[in-house]
Amino acid sequence: MQNRKLKIGIVVGEVSGDTLGAKLIRSFREQGIDAEFEGIGGPQMIAEGFNSFYPMDILSVMGIVEVLKDLKKLFAVRDGLVEKWSVNPVDIFIGIDAPDFNLRLSKSLKQKNLPIKTVQYVSPSVWAWRQGRVHGIKACIDLVLCLFPFEKSFYQKFSVPAAFVGHPLASQLPLQNPILDAKQELGLDLSQKHIALLPGSRRGEIERLGPLVLDAANIIHHKYPEYQF
Repeated sequence: MQNRKLKIGIVVGEVSGDTLGAKLIRSFREQGIDAEFEGIGGPQMIAEGFNSFYPMDILSVMGIVEVLKDLKKLFAVRDGLVEKWSVNPVDIFIGIDAPDFNLRLSKSLKQKNLPIKTVQYVSPSVWAWRQGRVHGIKACIDLVLCLFPFEKSFYQKFSVPAAFVGHPLASQLPLQNPILDAKQELGLDLSQKHIALLPGSRRGEIERLGPLVLDAANIIHHKYPEYQF
């Protein structure tokens, strides 16, 4: 068989997925694997040479109302990817997080009987709620890449191929955080107590959780005025 580049499809839907995707692309290169990457990615992946057919933000929806409003668009994107990969199949499809979209895309690819191996990188929280979803994952995913070791054990109970790959932040964050150093770097008063407000990275998360987080901060501020946010 003639040598050719490995062709890998990746779909991400938010900044954290873009970060994982960029690291994944770099890891292929570091191992000397000649591959090309396409699908849906963000600026970090595109900087690594990724070919993004659609903007990543198109999948950054959260909440029933937003999803229903964008359902036609999401179906069009899914069908567009299936059509592209039916004509020019990738060797492997890797859905990074965004399980509502990526698992449906994997299912559509399987229904087409395409010669594409399907991988879900970052397990949905099936171990915590709606465990019945594991049967759908088993039907359409060839391998789950898990961030936590207990997730692999969970999938093994259902005979779903899974591998523990670790959380990328584990090698980046120190076990003991130098809080005073961090405050100094951020230009904060070392004598004050601080609370970080982190409503999320998606537009929907910020719109829905932002006001609640600010209300909570207001309550805390009145009760404990010494805290800064």
